[in-house]
Amino acid sequence: MKYDVIAIGNAVMDVIAPVDEYFLSEMAIQKGIMQLVELERAEMLYHAMGEHRQIPGGSVANTMAGCSNLGLKTAFIGKVADDAVGRAYVEGTEAAGTHCPNAPEREARLPSSRSMIFVSRDGERSMNTYLGISSEVGPKDVPEDVCNEARILFLEGYLYDKDKGKQAFETAARLTRNAGGMAGIALSDPFCVDRHRGDFRKLVKELDYVIGNEHEWKSLYQTDDLSTALEKAAGDSGLIVCTRSGHDVAIVRGNDHAQVPVKEVKPVDATGAGDQFAAGFLYGLATGKDLATSGRMGCVAAGEVISHYGARPETDLKELFRKEGLL
Repeated sequence: MKYDVIAIGNAVMDVIAPVDEYFLSEMAIQKGIMQLVELERAEMLYHAMGEHRQIPGGSVANTMAGCSNLGLKTAFIGKVADDAVGRAYVEGTEAAGTHCPNAPEREARLPSSRSMIFVSRDGERSMNTYLGISSEVGPKDVPEDVCNEARILFLEGYLYDKDKGKQAFETAARLTRNAGGMAGIALSDPFCVDRHRGDFRKLVKELDYVIGNEHEWKSLYQTDDLSTALEKAAGDSGLIVCTRSGHDVAIVRGNDHAQVPVKEVKPVDATGAGDQFAAGFLYGLATGKDLATSGRMGCVAAGEVISHYGARPETDLKELFRKEGLL
């Protein structure tokens, strides 16, 4: 196979700037949450940011960056416009080792997507996201040759918000699985699960693996009891993973169960923890590691990313795995 892991999701440029409380108040930015914004507000905030840095982002794109850091061959299927942000997104993604098979779209109706991330002095991140063209990804954007050459496909739940995104999912999963690969999904967030519960319940039964946190699993099965949710999930899916912030990770594949302990790390910035957990776990899956080792790899990768600002690893994850005795 040409690729170890490929992903399909939102191509969102992260634009990060340090700010004070006064700036947040003046710009009417709600602290510590993620808000979707329209183009006019996005442009206003973008130009008001002052000194900032840009890093290609988006949940599963961040996961691909982690997989690339680990030496896996990766590709990211997403949609950007042929504008300054879109071109920088592709260049930055390729430079980090992940192939972008889709060129920036020249006659795009919408600009490239971006998330303006305002970091206050206490480390809180206030995110204002303009989805733009990335949420327009559809089945025509799915390259057959890439899916046919992939060992593992990773899907982003957020794309289910539009029918064409859902169709892109289904196309990519069908192509990958028909060629002998595995396809799985990240549930993305509890609100996403609430919006698409019926579809996600169906996907849990159809796909090869599903990764979610405790809130997403409880939302999916509409219960306040995590044990009940995971019992139902394990009956529906071949492989489920449940992360719980600061607590053991539960992984179930048939009769094979693993409880993976989590080392406590004081977070500098918790953004990207789930994305990098997925990167470490998928690395274990792609290289034939057992469930406990794969889960531990996910925890180590998540621990690295929350130790600094930004949603992508800044150190050699393989070296961290070696220090933990995982390689």
